[in-house]
Amino acid sequence: MTEFGQRERGGQRSDVAAPGAGTGPVAGPDLEIRIIETGERLLAGLSRALESVPDARVGPQALARRLGLDKVLASRVLKTVKSGDPLAAIHRAPGPDPLRRVVRAMVKAGVDTSATDEAVSAIDGFERLIRDDVGDRSSLDAIVAAWVPEARKEFELRRKQSAFKALSQLKGTQADTLMASVFLHPAADGTSLDVVWINGLFGLHRLRPGAAVRFATRRIAELHPERAPCTLDGQRVQSQAELMLTEFCSTPTPGLEVHEIGESVIYTLQDNGFGPRSASNVVFAEANRGEVARFARPGVNRKTFVFAEVSTPSKVLQFDAFVHEDLFSGSDPSLRLYDTSFEGVADLNDPSRELDRLDMMESVESLGMGLSRCRSSDIGSYGEILRRVCETLDWSSGTFRGYRCRVDYPLYGTQVAMAWD
Repeated sequence: MTEFGQRERGGQRSDVAAPGAGTGPVAGPDLEIRIIETGERLLAGLSRALESVPDARVGPQALARRLGLDKVLASRVLKTVKSGDPLAAIHRAPGPDPLRRVVRAMVKAGVDTSATDEAVSAIDGFERLIRDDVGDRSSLDAIVAAWVPEARKEFELRRKQSAFKALSQLKGTQADTLMASVFLHPAADGTSLDVVWINGLFGLHRLRPGAAVRFATRRIAELHPERAPCTLDGQRVQSQAELMLTEFCSTPTPGLEVHEIGESVIYTLQDNGFGPRSASNVVFAEANRGEVARFARPGVNRKTFVFAEVSTPSKVLQFDAFVHEDLFSGSDPSLRLYDTSFEGVADLNDPSRELDRLDMMESVESLGMGLSRCRSSDIGSYGEILRRVCETLDWSSGTFRGYRCRVDYPLYGTQVAMAWD
């Protein structure tokens, strides 16, 4: 679920298409022009038709009452016209059939057909664009999302919601909130970093009997000693119970099975039933002293990065990084998202993994200096969790600056990384 990486590795990857494989239709400049022209005609036609309806622009309630429409449809029509931009109009417009209902309602209310003919023609063109040029409305939305930021944000959220529903049912498990919080602190030896992960799954439950619930912490590093995960008080992990922060877990405390495999520690949730009533909260901490080198080898240009891996379908991912004031010269991290389905977890220092980067509208927010203001609307006990960690480790909470990436309906199998140059 959460990882730390600091490796330099070169490599190349080539993909060979099967003989005769085609690339399919391409949305080129001509299609862009057709979409813009269709949007312009919709704007002009609907605007002219609405001008003939008394009080049409007062608001959706007035328009709905005047034409006998439902308020939602009336609101979408007004937003389409008010957008003023052809691409935004395409994004906001209802489908051709609902638009035709609006025009018929106008005529029934006494609007002369000479005022609605342009709208009828524009709606017919809108339907041809959807049916003949792009295939369906969903495909058109995907194209427009590349050009209109608000359209893209809405498009991504809806698709991620759909993916969450499908994958949670297929995997047989889901969580309300996936928490991944990491502390980076100079190690006592002065040459390496202590890395402490606080992992949590809230509202975690199986949707069907026997579904597996697994997550992991990993290290991607070279020329470094074998991993030695410890509890917050410095004891080598002997059993899963030692890792749990029981005061923040459900009662009875959920059981975890722990397996160390190379540079990974795999955690498996023990069976505690299924269905919403079996939902549990799991919070555990893993401390790794001297986990990675603090400084790069001479002549080596590499990034230091931490990342969360979405291994459980979840409604929210809250990924926080708390960096000691002596690290990275006060620089802020960049955010990178990777598709892990092809080559697994990505090493950000491997140029070949650029092919797997996902272009999505997620971002990193600075939480400022000190942990006293680091709250969470998704995790009510978050402030207490952070205080517990700092008190146990004897770290001053005021010496850390925080960063947060919060993702609604994070895509299953995505690697979300923060990186420092």
